[in-house]
Amino acid sequence: MNKSIYKLLGLMLFSLCSILTKAQINAQFLGRYSIGTYNSNGGVAEISAFDPVSKRMFVINGPDTTVKIVNIANPASPVLIATISIKTYGIDINSIACNKKGLIAMAVVDSNGKTNPSSIVFADINGNFISKVKAGANTDHIIFTSDGNKLLCANEGEPNVGYTIDPEGSVSIIDLSNGAANLTQANVQTAGFTAFNAPTVIDSKIRIYGKIQSGTSFLRNSTVAEDLEPEYITISEDNATAWVTCQENNAIAVVNINTATVTNLLPLGYKNHRLFGNGFDPSDRDNGSNGALAKIDTFPVFGMYMPDGISSYKNGGQTYLVTANEGDARADWGAANNEENRIGDAAYVLDTTKFGGAAGVAAIKANSYLGRLTVSNKTGDFDNDGKMDSIYAFGARSFSIWNSTTGALVWDSKDEFEQRIKSVLPAYFNAGHTTNALDDRSDNKGPEPESVTVGKIKDSTYAFIALERIGGIMIYNITNPSAPYFVQYINSRNFSVTPSQANLATVGDLGPEGIVFIPSSESPNGVNMIMLSNEVSGTVAFYSLNTPETEGITKLQ
Repeated sequence: MNKSIYKLLGLMLFSLCSILTKAQINAQFLGRYSIGTYNSNGGVAEISAFDPVSKRMFVINGPDTTVKIVNIANPASPVLIATISIKTYGIDINSIACNKKGLIAMAVVDSNGKTNPSSIVFADINGNFISKVKAGANTDHIIFTSDGNKLLCANEGEPNVGYTIDPEGSVSIIDLSNGAANLTQANVQTAGFTAFNAPTVIDSKIRIYGKIQSGTSFLRNSTVAEDLEPEYITISEDNATAWVTCQENNAIAVVNINTATVTNLLPLGYKNHRLFGNGFDPSDRDNGSNGALAKIDTFPVFGMYMPDGISSYKNGGQTYLVTANEGDARADWGAANNEENRIGDAAYVLDTTKFGGAAGVAAIKANSYLGRLTVSNKTGDFDNDGKMDSIYAFGARSFSIWNSTTGALVWDSKDEFEQRIKSVLPAYFNAGHTTNALDDRSDNKGPEPESVTVGKIKDSTYAFIALERIGGIMIYNITNPSAPYFVQYINSRNFSVTPSQANLATVGDLGPEGIVFIPSSESPNGVNMIMLSNEVSGTVAFYSLNTPETEGITKLQ
């Protein structure tokens, strides 16, 4: 046998061993906790947190402004322990976090409205009040540093209805090193964005477009600090840096935690849906005037990544950011600031010189092509002549990996979410979270990747991405940030019944929002787990993440 054959056999054996020694996982549904309320508008069991010492889960419930304390020592049979009322502190609750040291934090909307500073309320795992401080306006996501000594708050600063008030977005950093019982307002620092106001020029790909109104009249443009809306936070392993999604702005803010300053704004740019592999289904009527059809193709559209959830991990000494590219429009703050149009709307005017003349525009506006797609009327008119030169849609229907230093795109899942859903759930492709109708969400963000978390299992790192509309979790091995690969799609929704309160006991899980990875060292059953909060069905679903040696254990639960 010659040397070349020996070399070939050696390479084949190495490849085989690499495949066999990869830490692969298999997600399996374990059980769920149900609040008992279905709400088509969401907000029920929206976000949850877990305390590994007491094996308790804490679930926020918007409709009655409470937090449920649930024993999940046996994830297959969760037990409600107590309910905490938040009405003493405000009118709504947006987020909850646990520092794994017996302390929970809750972000509560001020009684005078979300444009006022939120309250951050601290309590023990039994729900007993410890202290509270004020953060910025409309605190959304909150997260502890890994040592539990600081809490970071993404203060979204959304405008009021009518856009007469637009609070500044910011990130609050609360120092807990002396204990929550000794907390005062002096322990709260604010990383704001005023340094990026005039005369600083920020990258043009960062969307700054809000306008302060008085009735139908514009008083002024929002400042950069007012316009930026921090949404979700991830923190570096050394607790020195935070990266914060500014969803509507299509950007990520970089925060120095120790100095409480925003050091950079990273523009995320756009996804070119003309390119092969970047296809999507833009219409819920692509089979005739009213006919639904799962039809994924490429189109002359740019997708604005606009991530909601964000997570991070290190590989080779470099930190990478992982985002769920949901997309979000400003549509609820008064007609003049409503940026949503369908391409087929008469008010959405395409420049005929850019889209093949009158005939080309007519073809694009057809319902069976792009006419039904919801897009932005604030981005795309580059020469300010009232006609769109390019088309920009909300979100990218994917998850992405980014260089945390430069903001450069490292990898994107392209059109794989829709392709895989089409393959495994062809009859319910792009269904919404309140309907089983085929193609329901194709005209507006598709499966809508909402949140993402990252977990290390054995020698591999995995991303878990929750799909808000059709439901379930996409799982990818992202150990190599330049070459992730699909592992599994699991969905514990029951498509055989109609989403409703009447069918709540059998419909399963609808509208994933918050997602938590629980490592085996902390989980109730000694197996890696995912805790998925679903805001329409009002449920939290538990999934074990089995490796070969845990298959039998979890099946016995």
